[in-house]
Amino acid sequence: MARCMSLLASSRMLTRPRMSLAFTCPTQILTGIVPGKAAQQCLRWVSAAPMLVLAGCGDRQSALHAHGANARRILDLIWSFSAVAGATWLLVMLVLAAALLRRRLSETTRSPLEIDSHQERRFAQAVGSAMALTVLALVMMTTASFFAGKSIASLSGTETLAVRITGHQWWWEVRYPGDDRSQSIVTANEIHVPVGEPVEVELDSLDVIHSFWVPNLAGKRDLIPGRPSQLTLIADKPGTYRGQCAEFCGYQHAHMAITVIAESREAFEAWQSRQNAVASAPGGEEERRGQQAFLSTGCALCHTIRGTPASGTVGPDLTHLASRRALAADTLAMTPGALAAWIADPQSIKPGAKMPRIALSADDLNAVVTYLGSLE
Repeated sequence: MARCMSLLASSRMLTRPRMSLAFTCPTQILTGIVPGKAAQQCLRWVSAAPMLVLAGCGDRQSALHAHGANARRILDLIWSFSAVAGATWLLVMLVLAAALLRRRLSETTRSPLEIDSHQERRFAQAVGSAMALTVLALVMMTTASFFAGKSIASLSGTETLAVRITGHQWWWEVRYPGDDRSQSIVTANEIHVPVGEPVEVELDSLDVIHSFWVPNLAGKRDLIPGRPSQLTLIADKPGTYRGQCAEFCGYQHAHMAITVIAESREAFEAWQSRQNAVASAPGGEEERRGQQAFLSTGCALCHTIRGTPASGTVGPDLTHLASRRALAADTLAMTPGALAAWIADPQSIKPGAKMPRIALSADDLNAVVTYLGSLE
């Protein structure tokens, strides 16, 4: 009797009509297939997918939004390679679909062991043609790469300005050489360039391999210790362009950004004039207390503030710190609160950074923040 009931139940399950998915919501499908928390996780990923696609539409730090001569040549190369790769993929899919369809139709007409010499010749011709197309595509892409590189290299030697960039873990030292050392401008993590003028960027590293990349303006260039290299930047229009170290260089590699600010020649010269000046003297009691606290602690051993006894070279030059847009290589915005947090405990914000925690009282910390905030 039990065996009969089991067989009856099995037959009912087998004869139960299958659920139609024709007009079923994707949410119901996923929930029906993947139970419990796994279904919710899948739904979150599905809902996040459009956002990930749309995130690529922004022009911030994007090689697809070229604003310089070098970047446009690279963008043309990207689209050319993408077109060839897309056409190759489409052709392969069409051939695969044709082969599958042809095999299905031929299974009912002849034995799979039967050899058709005419068909074999056609197959050999098709394979040969595919190989020839592959070689032709490779030659075309190699030629396009060569001429793009040659065009980019042709800009070298036309520069009107030189900038020296040195990579450190994990920040960028930026130096504008002058006729003598006293006229050199030293800043960090921020480059100012005049619009429409070629700028020679001399690159070097003092610790590990870094890679300088501002995708809106140019391609990547490695910074190898002991092997200086050059790159030409041209910005077609005023704007702020974000760059990034593109070579893994340690724990805080992701927090090693750089900003390029393209502005008119007049605005650039005004910025250059301000940067050439020494730090302004403290203007009040709070600023004087902050300067004294800065000079009497370890801060002055690592940082330089021109016009004061602080002459350290381990960390960034702080002579005009408040004129910059960000802190710690674009990790924090330049605000009093962010500056206080960075000074109070840099390791909690950027673990592994070479800036140690300095023991300051609350009053001294506020005074130092006030003093540094006045260095424009």
